[in-house]
Amino acid sequence: MAERKGPPSPTRDHRMLLDALSQRMNQVLREHTEGMYERLESLENQNLNWENEQHGDRDRHEFEAPLVTSWTEENPGRRFYGCGLYKDTGRKGCNFFQWHDPVGNNRQKKIIVGLMKEVDELKLREKDLQAMISDMKMKEKCLWIVLVVCWSIDKVDFVVKLSNSDIKRCSKICQADKARVYLPRKLHKPRPSLVLCSNRAQRSASMVLPRQRQCSIALLNVPPTRCHEDESHALLQFKERFVISKSTSYNPFSYPKIASWNATTDCCSWDGIQCDEHTGHVITIDLSSSQIFGILDANSSLFHLKHLQSLDLADNDFNYSQIPFRIGELSQLRYLNLSEANFSGEIPEQVSHLSKLLSLDLSRAFYSSPDTGNLLSFKISTLRSLIQNSTNLENLHLSYVTISSSVPDILTNITSLQQLSLYHCELYGEFPSEIFHLPNLRYLNLGHNQNLTGKFPDFHSSAQIARLELASTSFYGTLPASIGNLKSLNWLSISRCNFSGSIPSSFRNLTQLMFLDIMHNKLKGHLSSFLANLTKLQTLRVGFNEFTTDTISWICKLSGVNDLSLDFVNISNEIPFCFANLTHLSVLSLSHSNLSGHIPSWIMNLTNLAYMDLRGNNLQGEIPNSLFELENLEIFSVIGNLLEGELEVDKFLKHKMLVSVELCFNKLSLLVNGKNPSNASLSRIQGLGLASCNLKEFPHFLQDMPELSYLYMPNNNVNSFPSWMWGKTSLRGLIVSHNSLIGKISPLICNLKSLMHLDLSFNNLSGMIPSCLGSSIQSLQTLRLKGNKLIGPIPQTYMIADLRMIDLSNNNLSDQLPRALVNCTMLEYIDVSHNQIKDSFPFWLGSLPELKVVALSDNHLYGSIRCPTTCTFPKLHIIDLSHNQFSGSLPSKTIQNWKSMKVSRKSQLQYEYYMAYKLLGRFSWQDDQYSYSFTMCNKGMVMVYEKLQQFYNLIAIDLSSNKFCGEIPDVMGDLTGLVLLNLSNNMLGGSIPSSLGKLSNLQALDLSLNSLSGKIPQQLEELTFLSYFNVSFNNLSGPIPQNKQFATFEGSSFEGNQGLCGNQLLKKCEDDGGSPFAPPSASDNNDQDSGFLADFDWKVVLIGFGGGLLAGVALESYFSH
Repeated sequence: MAERKGPPSPTRDHRMLLDALSQRMNQVLREHTEGMYERLESLENQNLNWENEQHGDRDRHEFEAPLVTSWTEENPGRRFYGCGLYKDTGRKGCNFFQWHDPVGNNRQKKIIVGLMKEVDELKLREKDLQAMISDMKMKEKCLWIVLVVCWSIDKVDFVVKLSNSDIKRCSKICQADKARVYLPRKLHKPRPSLVLCSNRAQRSASMVLPRQRQCSIALLNVPPTRCHEDESHALLQFKERFVISKSTSYNPFSYPKIASWNATTDCCSWDGIQCDEHTGHVITIDLSSSQIFGILDANSSLFHLKHLQSLDLADNDFNYSQIPFRIGELSQLRYLNLSEANFSGEIPEQVSHLSKLLSLDLSRAFYSSPDTGNLLSFKISTLRSLIQNSTNLENLHLSYVTISSSVPDILTNITSLQQLSLYHCELYGEFPSEIFHLPNLRYLNLGHNQNLTGKFPDFHSSAQIARLELASTSFYGTLPASIGNLKSLNWLSISRCNFSGSIPSSFRNLTQLMFLDIMHNKLKGHLSSFLANLTKLQTLRVGFNEFTTDTISWICKLSGVNDLSLDFVNISNEIPFCFANLTHLSVLSLSHSNLSGHIPSWIMNLTNLAYMDLRGNNLQGEIPNSLFELENLEIFSVIGNLLEGELEVDKFLKHKMLVSVELCFNKLSLLVNGKNPSNASLSRIQGLGLASCNLKEFPHFLQDMPELSYLYMPNNNVNSFPSWMWGKTSLRGLIVSHNSLIGKISPLICNLKSLMHLDLSFNNLSGMIPSCLGSSIQSLQTLRLKGNKLIGPIPQTYMIADLRMIDLSNNNLSDQLPRALVNCTMLEYIDVSHNQIKDSFPFWLGSLPELKVVALSDNHLYGSIRCPTTCTFPKLHIIDLSHNQFSGSLPSKTIQNWKSMKVSRKSQLQYEYYMAYKLLGRFSWQDDQYSYSFTMCNKGMVMVYEKLQQFYNLIAIDLSSNKFCGEIPDVMGDLTGLVLLNLSNNMLGGSIPSSLGKLSNLQALDLSLNSLSGKIPQQLEELTFLSYFNVSFNNLSGPIPQNKQFATFEGSSFEGNQGLCGNQLLKKCEDDGGSPFAPPSASDNNDQDSGFLADFDWKVVLIGFGGGLLAGVALESYFSH
């Protein structure tokens, strides 16, 4: 066997060099320290001599009280006697005090103070010199005597011939250097005896050489620990699978970290990579905001890095990859961040194997891709396992991850939890209040879970919560007085909840609050009583409550406020002059606050103002010129005031920052200087609201506005589109309802490829709908053409996957419904009521996963509503088939499939918020013109529902005025979410099923004009919300229930039933409870039915009002005798 060579022995020259360097170092140290100690000794002697000269007699207390020296500038160095307890405020001393030394003169004071400063400086100098000595000693140990080492340090073995004392002495040197001691092991043949010390922090190593029972140091110039070759190769393989794309990262400071990786350099030095300094293994990968695009799957070389402790891939685009199940193999992970990375699908259960996790972030933000909804989903079983296994979890962020469950109680066991974010996770049920009491909890976000309920607990004084977000949940109750214990709270958001009652006085204790949003609740009280003390507030949003205020001048004390929203707070006054001092304001929202007076000219003082909403007030006069001097103003709305006068268009066209201007429903007139103002081409305006501005044509300056995206011009008198309109390809919203448009819809409208919202409703348009509207504008989300004179078939080609709403009602459209609508997989709402459509029941609509509203009333639809194949209608909650020619029995199986009518969870009923928002500049601006509206018979009247997304609980079935026969199926009682059920004016027979008593949410039940028989079930008395009930003109018999809601119904609800009796009909029931009247014969029934069907009529009057509002709807039902 070849003999392994040992390290070269230090030569005589090496030793001589070492000794020479050591002697020189000692000489330098002596030169620096001798003078210092001499000077210190001199100063000490001077002080001692002065002290002896000033020594005087002691009094009788000298043996009882200690002698203390004063070092104040007034009495420097002067000694006194004082009680030993004179500094202890917790114990009572004798208060004795007496000077020992006489008063010195001013010269002495100056000398002593100067000497004191000099001593202090010398002490600092001494400290510096000591540090220098320590540093030079270190350098002595690390003299660069280069020894050639020809083998790997990790494989060096040496023979131990050192005594224990030698090893201890040499080990101490290494330990003093904070280096690791590598004790030698025995080999077969003798080698030079030494101890190897490795200092990883300095990327160096040294050998301790025993010589004459002393240790000297020889430093080896060892190269730094390198990345392991297999890990470097794995990282390069990972890099090769992706491309760089700037658009994939939202962070404006993003850059491609992996671009600099290459095989010629050590991977431990690569951007975003960190290695363990002892083992060289890759332990951290931080590729957040690295502009990465591509697929990450289970074959990725990333999973070869078994020592990873931290993995951050946030803010990239992994192209809807599923999180690979092999993520669970990275068992050392403490930190995992896959947020904003465009992962999709179900989170693998292997994530729960990461038992060492301290932080997990799989969240996504609203702005990253709102149209896609939640991309990731978490099985509740996987989430529970994760929480159970990761017992040291500190941060858990799962925003926009679908969980669809109640919040796991097991979270209350994670006492280490500091941050919990479950925003928009489709949570429901009662929130475990014990989570509020977790000792380390600082951040809790449960927002946008409409079905999540809960109440605030009594907060402990030790609570650490700094940020609390519960907006858009169903939390309820009052705010507890103990909320004042949250002394660290700086952010509170509980808007759009169900809180009520007064704000407790302890709220004033939350002096650290900087953000407060309590809008859209039922809170009440005087605002100033709980807000005036919160002087750190920067965001204050209290609108849409029941607050009162005598004055709002107290707000002027909140000098740092930059976001102020007092919408629907009844101010009943002018905007206070002191608001001119709120110079930090960037958002001012005072809509519907009963403001009076003028828009003040001093508004120009608010130089930071960017958002100004004064809608729905009583402001008068002209818009002041000073408003246009606000250089940062982006959003300006004065919809629905009493403003008047001429407004020069140039004033807002030349503004450099304005992106949205809403001037609707005032008495303003636009003054255009010239046909095409020169400033139009420079305008940044994206949204322009000119509703009810007395316009007879589209203003020409619109043609030259390059960024115009949303044009809102309802309630004018425009009769045609100019040809240049079809070249405005930047348009995303075109709202021209309630005008006088005539003629056909030009096919050139399909040139507007960016159009998302098109509303031409309530005009006089005629002809056919251009076929291209169903296929050419791929961005189209809402299409509203209701209330025109359109004819012909509905376009049969629909290939727009993103289409959400189609409203073609109140026209003269004919033929069949287009089967191609099944391609519109995001469709939520379809209304083709009041047309001439001839078709059978469109059961194929049941495959659309998001469809919530189907309105087909008043057409010529026929046949059964049975489904030849399975049609689930998974989210259906409003179906209106009234006034058609449907026949046959009501199919139990079809009704059973309407499962979304069995619940009343807001998340399943809600219309997507983002349909009503447009992003302009820095703000999300909500526009009512994009909201749904729906007309339906309810409680005996035709009701027009505007902003249908606010009617979360409206679950309705209207099958009235058809030819349905047979009995009402019992399964109808299983649809427990029903609010409205109208089966009137059919040919239904049999008894009223008692199962309808289970419809606990029912508010309106109309079974009139049928052939129902038997008694009214007593179970219906349990319908405590029932406010409209009509069983008139049937064959019912027996006593009318008299309790609860039934006692409020009038006799008209029961007329036309000869066998009924009770107080409502002023007809006393017989004691035996039997029916004294025989049911009419079949022939009589047929005659009676035909008479009712012939004589019963519905008259609907729709009155249009500005802005798409519909009101004044009436229904008359009359009978000819």
